[in-house]
Amino acid sequence: MELRAATLSDAPAMAELHRSCFDVPWSVDTFTTFLATEQAFVLGKPIQAFIMVRTSVDEAEILTLAVAQQWQRHGLATRLLAHILAALAQHSVRRIFLEVACDNHAACALYSKIGFLQVGVRQEYYIRPNGHAMDAKILSYVLDDTNDVKKLDESDHNSHRIQYDGWKQNGRSH
Repeated sequence: MELRAATLSDAPAMAELHRSCFDVPWSVDTFTTFLATEQAFVLGKPIQAFIMVRTSVDEAEILTLAVAQQWQRHGLATRLLAHILAALAQHSVRRIFLEVACDNHAACALYSKIGFLQVGVRQEYYIRPNGHAMDAKILSYVLDDTNDVKKLDESDHNSHRIQYDGWKQNGRSH
């Protein structure tokens, strides 16, 4: 499955996939806005998975990651994470953050397997369709010599990695 940098024209497909994966989906307009300033990578044609990241100096935040239901548990999320961690390491990012719903056990297990550690909790961060509020775990991953991003990347489709040098920081490419 092809891995490539997302473009503005991917916003409708990304919004549709996001809608199928999350209780409170982002709109096409939201994706269009983020794609103008943030990094995103997609897998497949049509898009079956994507990841979006925001960088600032030596830190990054994974804004969202989505995988089509029929492709979940096939390594696509791991592949996207491996790619983004390796790319961020090449661009002097040292710490990555994300939020994940406490009841999203599959995602929590994946992030733990990769080496993300819980550094906090956002109370009642996600609101479910039934009105119930769910806490979010705040996770962090430190990119340094103790975390072997290269090993993770090689174990998950290294032959499909792409180089991407158009990193954007605070709305600017650098």
